[in-house]
Amino acid sequence: MSVLVLGSANLDLVYDVDRIPAPGETVLARGFASFPGGKGNNQAIAAARCGADVRFVVALGRDASGDRLAEEARRAGIDLRDRRCDAPTGTAVIYVDRGAENSIVVDSGANALLTDLTAAERDDIADADVLVLQLETPLDTVAEAVRTARAGATRVVLNAAPSADLPPGLLGDADVLVVNEHEAAALAGLPAGADERSLLAVLTDRGAAAIITLGAAGALVGVPGAAPVLVPGHRVEAVDTTGAGDTFVGALAAALDRSGDRTPASLVDAAAFATAAAAIAVRRKGAVPSIPTLEEVLDFRGRH
Repeated sequence: MSVLVLGSANLDLVYDVDRIPAPGETVLARGFASFPGGKGNNQAIAAARCGADVRFVVALGRDASGDRLAEEARRAGIDLRDRRCDAPTGTAVIYVDRGAENSIVVDSGANALLTDLTAAERDDIADADVLVLQLETPLDTVAEAVRTARAGATRVVLNAAPSADLPPGLLGDADVLVVNEHEAAALAGLPAGADERSLLAVLTDRGAAAIITLGAAGALVGVPGAAPVLVPGHRVEAVDTTGAGDTFVGALAAALDRSGDRTPASLVDAAAFATAAAAIAVRRKGAVPSIPTLEEVLDFRGRH
């Protein structure tokens, strides 16, 4: 069993602030730190820490940031399939306020050059049991990876974030779609704040199972033709929500890979595992440093 993540890696520059600056406003930070990040990188590390055998296809710059991200990924036990590019490694500037809310600006850098999958990368996708994708790399590459997975037996988990106009048919070709409430509304073509069950019905009508993450409230899981299931969240004191969604996706992929089961019950069980992992992550600072291990998630679930 194995998980392949194809996606982004960034160096996160994180500023602790009393409040997120308004347009034209300057605020003084209470602290600063840099961490490995990027949605693909976070999800790959989360899957690895939660027990999966992970390969990660990523584009990094030939710079110190790229070296640091590669070292961190390998330290997490990931089989790194990194392209080195003549572009700077991606970066993200993140403001985290006292309420643990964040505001993020990303410069894609080398991530934008993850195009035209090689024969070896297509073989890696075909060999994997679960393929995990996000939208911080070119959409054409995401669509090509999905087509490659669909040609074989590889299960596709698509985290449609950040929001984007997707190529026709992409949602229907995914096996499991993971989005938050804002992303779900954008994909469904409904107003922000629309009822989550209505959003889920629109998304599952397109052919894939779907999970809408609800933050502290948990996650809503739906499969075509079945009633949605609410997976409850966990009441914890949040310190930093950065990377919590990515922790959810990576932990979900690890749980799906471990079970090998494609039934609705298995998807609900995997979502419950992922919800616990995300609850642990928000209690810690930084995207990658906050990601829990399999043992931590199992211990947490045993106590909650």
